[in-house]
Amino acid sequence: MSKNSDSLFRVQRLTERQNMQLLIQLRWIAVVGQVITISLVHYGFHITLPLLPMALVLVALVATNLAYIYWSQGLHRAVTSRSVFYALLADVLALTIQLYLSGGASNPFIYLYLLQGILSAVLLRPHYTWCVVAASFVGVIGLTLFHQPLHVQFESQEGLPSLYVVGVLISFGLTSILTIVFLTRIVDNLRRRDTRISDMRQRASEEEHIVRLGLLATGAAHELGTPMATMSVILGDWQHMPALMQDEDLREDLQEMQRQLLRCKSIVSGVLLSAGETRAEGTESTTFVSFVQGIVSHWQSHNSLAHFALHDRGVADFAMLSDTALQQMICNLLDNALEASPGWVELSMDSDGQQVLLQVRDHGPGFDAAVLQQLGQCHVSTKQERPGRGLGLFLVMNVARALGGRVQARNLPANEGGGALVEVRLPQSAMAI
Repeated sequence: MSKNSDSLFRVQRLTERQNMQLLIQLRWIAVVGQVITISLVHYGFHITLPLLPMALVLVALVATNLAYIYWSQGLHRAVTSRSVFYALLADVLALTIQLYLSGGASNPFIYLYLLQGILSAVLLRPHYTWCVVAASFVGVIGLTLFHQPLHVQFESQEGLPSLYVVGVLISFGLTSILTIVFLTRIVDNLRRRDTRISDMRQRASEEEHIVRLGLLATGAAHELGTPMATMSVILGDWQHMPALMQDEDLREDLQEMQRQLLRCKSIVSGVLLSAGETRAEGTESTTFVSFVQGIVSHWQSHNSLAHFALHDRGVADFAMLSDTALQQMICNLLDNALEASPGWVELSMDSDGQQVLLQVRDHGPGFDAAVLQQLGQCHVSTKQERPGRGLGLFLVMNVARALGGRVQARNLPANEGGGALVEVRLPQSAMAI
């Protein structure tokens, strides 16, 4: 539970960092827009503005933006909702000062307060949003009482100042465009956050399913230990009875039963080893190539097929500890390939110094499109009639993901021999000693 909470916390922090980056971009647009507007009004319309104080506000905005950029680039620094709240308050303050210097509430750009309120409603929690709205409301009320008037003669058009109408139209268009553009990008951030959270919940569900399977398998292994030990004793007694050993067919049957019972014991021991109950005794130091060759040798001893090949395509060998989960993953891949193509299976291994690549290929009918789209999900398989269907690739995907790797599968075209190809990429650092 703590791991999932930590993952959700990191996703939320990532989203807030992306939203802060959007606010930084919006502030650059605001600085450029204010420079253009002030220049146009002062030099184009010949309306006298206090250029020096307004320029100082712009310089403060630029300095604040640069400080936010430097601060947010540090990966160890958390960008929180409070950081976004302070950024929006700074924008409200800058807008208030600029409007105070240019006519107060009569300035048509006063509608830009709406943009700050909309952004706060989308980005922040309700109590932060109401604080931004309250600050904007105080700014508007203050501007109606205190401001520096503009000394300009307006020409009336239908009872309204023409320049004011132009300003209102520009303010409306600017507010609408910025709202649509940045709300769209913010919603995209939120959608990506929801997708990441959904993926983490799916992964948590799959891990919980694996835990249940592991507990079930471990419990079954413990329960099977006693009856198998009893059968081993009985078979041993039978093999020492002269009356039974005189029958050659019966003697061979007893020997085969003993071999199969030993194999069952080995499987049960492997289940317990995978559960970590005897790992300290069973783990051995080996190398990657020897580890894979040992798995292949053991697998071939229990399966017979016309063609099997292990290709070493220049693997840079490295020391590692034998891992039962990794062994089971490779065996699952080989078993799946054998079921699809009983007469032809190949395994190849390659590496680039950073990652190890395992490829299992067969000449079977290949994967269904639905299976490829939902590769590795539990109970997604073409083997509908079999119990435990879909668990092979499900376990393969989870073992690879636990090691920081990934699994890909595709069908090969007819000119390459057809069949299916499953690729497993594992980071060497996750296995090497």
